[in-house]
Amino acid sequence: MAHCNEKYLNLQSACLFDEINEKQNAYKESHPDADIISLDIEDGTQPLAPSAAEAMKKAVDEMSRGGTFPGCGPEQGYLFLREAIAKNDFQSRGCDISPDEIFVSDGEKYDIGNMQEIFAESDIAAITDPVYSPYVDSNVLAGRGGKFINGAYSKLEYLPCYEECDFKANLPQHDPMIIYLCSPNNPTGTALNKSNLTMWVKYAKQTGAVIFFDAAYEAFITEPNIPHSIYEIEGAKDVAIEFRSYSETAGLTGLRCGYCVVPKELMLETKKDDKVSANELWKCHQRAKFKGCSYIVQRGAEASYTEEGKKQIQAALAAYRENAKIIMDACEESGLNAYGGINSPYIWAAVPEGMTSWEFFDFLLDKAQVICSPGSGLGLCGEGFIRLTSFNTPELTKAAAERMKKALKEL
Repeated sequence: MAHCNEKYLNLQSACLFDEINEKQNAYKESHPDADIISLDIEDGTQPLAPSAAEAMKKAVDEMSRGGTFPGCGPEQGYLFLREAIAKNDFQSRGCDISPDEIFVSDGEKYDIGNMQEIFAESDIAAITDPVYSPYVDSNVLAGRGGKFINGAYSKLEYLPCYEECDFKANLPQHDPMIIYLCSPNNPTGTALNKSNLTMWVKYAKQTGAVIFFDAAYEAFITEPNIPHSIYEIEGAKDVAIEFRSYSETAGLTGLRCGYCVVPKELMLETKKDDKVSANELWKCHQRAKFKGCSYIVQRGAEASYTEEGKKQIQAALAAYRENAKIIMDACEESGLNAYGGINSPYIWAAVPEGMTSWEFFDFLLDKAQVICSPGSGLGLCGEGFIRLTSFNTPELTKAAAERMKKALKEL
């Protein structure tokens, strides 16, 4: 009999979402007429940008004709999209990123989950707490997790993010070689300013660490002192890999498209102390394991950089920003301390005194028929908080906010 990969048995993160679904299904069974509104969803609800839809229709027509059928595309992504990315997302902000440092994929989660494969299993990974679970899961599957003891993996270095520090982590104590940073942050909504990121880049340069910088929600940034890219920081190309998504911006949720940037300056070491290019290693990985993102979808992503596409995307983002304000106002009126929501689609709210995260989850489900994410399921430091998202429709977000305010008045 074949043997299983026992690293899969160590995964714990699915427990949170399984438990949320179980509680929701149990409530529906006992309350069949319940009209539950979810404020824990991460999928966008604003439709595909019209410019992207038109570009994809045109791409389908091209694929239906022999003279314009593109066949299999390059693993790194079509040059037309990589050039648009380099120009609009980076060069326009003064970042010296070229198309050959950009790798288009079928989603940011794919890149974040697989990038660690080009690093040695012995490299320690540092994870902020609370955290987006794929950072943890991918390292557990790679063998960097160790044993799961008292809610944490023994081999990972956790970087606590506390309320009194604006949910920003301090520098690591054990010099990890892989550091995960997410700004604007999922789940806390915190955004790192230029000074914060400069500190991390300097630390990485001093220790030889590599920063995995998750910028999936950079389009939500509104404040001028918050960098949209880590490459706005001098020296970051030597020490950082950046990840981005088109899901909540261009409305490509479900169509799967994202990209990462692996600078040519970034070097890794072999056991013999030789230097190898991370960019070349990731090219090897993609050739071995990836066949390229759909031509149709890449044309849709390209259209998001047109003037019309940019306007349409801003309209969708405006709806999510307004949702975030509605949720923040509801929390404030109800006496809940809430964070995020300004540069981020996420609101991180403290639960009422005397309640745990799960107890408040149950309260909102029972009294308001609203679903949230209990913070304790996102890390040990998440206890005492819940995560709310602005990704539902404006109508349902307003309804959920009113229900929350009414329920909390009776608490």
